[in-house]
Amino acid sequence: MNSVRNLRASPDHLEATESVLLEAVNQALHYEMQHDESVVILGEDVGTNGGVFRATNGLKEAFGFKRVMDTPLAEALISGLAVGMATQGLKPIAEIQFMGFIFPAFEHLFGHAARMRNRTRGRMTCPMVLRAPYGGGIHAPEHHSESTEALIAHIPGVRVVMPSSASRAYGLLLAAIRDPDPVVFLEPKRIYRSSKQLICNDGKALPLDTCFTLRQGKDITLISWGASITETLEAADELENKGISVEVIDVATIKPLDMKTILMSVARTGRCVIVHEAARSFGVGAEIAAQVSEKCFLNLLAPVQRVTGFDTHMPYFKNEQYYLPNTQDILAAADKCLKEA
Repeated sequence: MNSVRNLRASPDHLEATESVLLEAVNQALHYEMQHDESVVILGEDVGTNGGVFRATNGLKEAFGFKRVMDTPLAEALISGLAVGMATQGLKPIAEIQFMGFIFPAFEHLFGHAARMRNRTRGRMTCPMVLRAPYGGGIHAPEHHSESTEALIAHIPGVRVVMPSSASRAYGLLLAAIRDPDPVVFLEPKRIYRSSKQLICNDGKALPLDTCFTLRQGKDITLISWGASITETLEAADELENKGISVEVIDVATIKPLDMKTILMSVARTGRCVIVHEAARSFGVGAEIAAQVSEKCFLNLLAPVQRVTGFDTHMPYFKNEQYYLPNTQDILAAADKCLKEA
């Protein structure tokens, strides 16, 4: 199941299967298309070729070219079509091949999809999903390793969701498709095939707008999302081996942000490290740090620490390793927190 040529749209069944994140995306798409005829997929190479990473493999064969549509290489066209479809009774799922190509799509996403509910005073909604692989770690060239989620999160009216595992990808994508408003669903391609989880293709969605507490602890809170959860959990393991009790929070939906879960955790532990691979300045980590400082100031035993990418573009090919936060970076930040009184 881990090879591209064996990745196929899964039939609707209740038997749990071991799936990587990419396969979980495929299963969620297949399930929702099978159970809701208004769901359609469009994008570059999503049909005949099954997508650049094969996330939509087998869907055209299962549901036909009228519901799985190959488009020209035109992201503005893709997002514009999705907005039109969404306002006329369909539930489009538009794929942008890489997050670095998403910028032309912003015209329709920000100018129309995000504003539809407000513009019509609630008379119309825009139930569309814009999927895009994001992040570094696959030795790709320019425009293929972007992590610009903060740009999208700044715009009112758009949800931004970033799964960190196969099970969360399955449940969150189902929820995104069923949401009446636009959702940008960013898939961390570095962990597309890195690990497997048991997925029951039962159509059960996970809640949006909610952080997931992956590990409970009392000494320090580690906060992350997407692919960086991997290194965050590795750091938590090493800290636990030293007798330090670690709470790990997967933000999952960065817009709207579930600050209640984060603030309750930091109030208990008194220490907070935020981890993300996007550039440091003006990022989601900065927003979380600001709110923690404002609302948990009297609970903090140490300044909030951030472990992030740099304020540069992702370097090419194997030089990505110098940009992406690693386990040792997280441990150093945690150590700095823990040494404070």
